[in-house]
Amino acid sequence: MTDGLWVYLATSPLLWLAGTLVVWLAATAIARLSPGNALLNPIMLSIAVIAAVLLIAGIDYGSYFAGAQFIHFLLGPATVALGIPLYENLSLVRSNLVPMLAALVMGSLAAVGSTVFLSHLFGFTPAVAASLAPKSTTAAVAMAISSGLNGDPALTAAVVVLTGICGAIVVTPMMNAMRIRDYSARGFAVGLASHGIGTARAYSVDPVAGLFSGIAMGLNAVLTSLIVHLFL
Repeated sequence: MTDGLWVYLATSPLLWLAGTLVVWLAATAIARLSPGNALLNPIMLSIAVIAAVLLIAGIDYGSYFAGAQFIHFLLGPATVALGIPLYENLSLVRSNLVPMLAALVMGSLAAVGSTVFLSHLFGFTPAVAASLAPKSTTAAVAMAISSGLNGDPALTAAVVVLTGICGAIVVTPMMNAMRIRDYSARGFAVGLASHGIGTARAYSVDPVAGLFSGIAMGLNAVLTSLIVHLFL
């Protein structure tokens, strides 16, 4: 009877929706034990725990995503909501418009160009190069770009998440080591390189950093979709 109950629950989308929320709440609680510790990033902890549970339980990703897709859907409204702090700090954004545009162009070119260069250097196939190239854009855009270039959207999604987590971990110690104190610059840099996950980290540090990170994330998604064809 217990086995039958587990089979029923394992195929229920609500199980994985609830499980994801429980794991996230636990991960954020752990992260609060050591505020500012990038190694306790709740996103990284959540991914590790959920991946381990799926592996041990023998659950395929498709079954898990049948429930988690409800959370995935909220990425769209959450991204649009970033426009609220932008409106509230419009004057600050205007005063930094020129350096933002310069950083956007150089950052986007560097993100895509370096990835394509390394792909050729290590002998990756064109499909793999196309999958890796949009790694610094938000997942939905990156997967669409990858698909349009005959890449593997699943590989792209995994690399995008990995890029975001790495950026969220290193951004604070790196910026401190470089003695960059301007939160608008810090935020814009992490949003440009690490999209939504980096933006979440930026908002946890400072509202201004989060604002500029969100702007960078949105602009980089648009620019990357335009320039990636220059490299592939």
